[in-house]
Amino acid sequence: MDSFTSFFDSRSRRWNYDTLKNFRQISPVVQNHLKLVYITLCCAVVAAAVGAYLHVLWNIGGFLTSAGCMGTMIWLLSTPPSEEQKRVSLLLASALFQGASIGPLIDLAIEVDPSIIFTAFVATSLAFACFSGAALVARRREYLYLGGLASSGLSILLWLHFASSIFGGSLALFKFELYFGLLVFVGYIVVDTQEIVERAHSGDLDYVKHALTLFTDLAAIFVRILIILVKNSAERNEKKKKRKN
Repeated sequence: MDSFTSFFDSRSRRWNYDTLKNFRQISPVVQNHLKLVYITLCCAVVAAAVGAYLHVLWNIGGFLTSAGCMGTMIWLLSTPPSEEQKRVSLLLASALFQGASIGPLIDLAIEVDPSIIFTAFVATSLAFACFSGAALVARRREYLYLGGLASSGLSILLWLHFASSIFGGSLALFKFELYFGLLVFVGYIVVDTQEIVERAHSGDLDYVKHALTLFTDLAAIFVRILIILVKNSAERNEKKKKRKN
């Protein structure tokens, strides 16, 4: 028993040392950049929550908010990095429009079970923290090869969505798109995090653009987790009604 405990302790110490050593590979400049990225990302999440709340109050989510989200994203990316305040404002506006666009799905979740929204948010936050943290403590460039796999997976999703819109889709295909899409965007979190670190080491310290990249991944994951939870909860409620009848 003592030998097992000492072995475990040594493994734990080595893991902690390796983790700290991997963090040392990130220079102080890049660490400060990552702090800005994550702080800006948190502000974008708050703006998206405000947008969703505005939809619940006034039913503003729809095509116009989706178009506004895309328009502000394009405006942000075309604005030079020197106009920092303008770009941050555009990011927050884009996040607000994104939250309003997700609003109809949140309305559906409230009708089925309001607690689903909190569960989806916690699950999304945990998934993001775990996979983004794993990318940070891993060796530099270790997971960048996943970018090709993630891009291929995204292409498959687009083609499946295109085919189902033309020829019609089944429930099984919808489930596959849902879970496969969740896997793809989780992979993008890892790839994008390491790519942000590498770009920062190369001198690209555009934290607004990097926060936008991570926010896009976060929103895609949240939507898919929310749909999965709503679907499962609706199926459980339907089974309970059948049993009562």
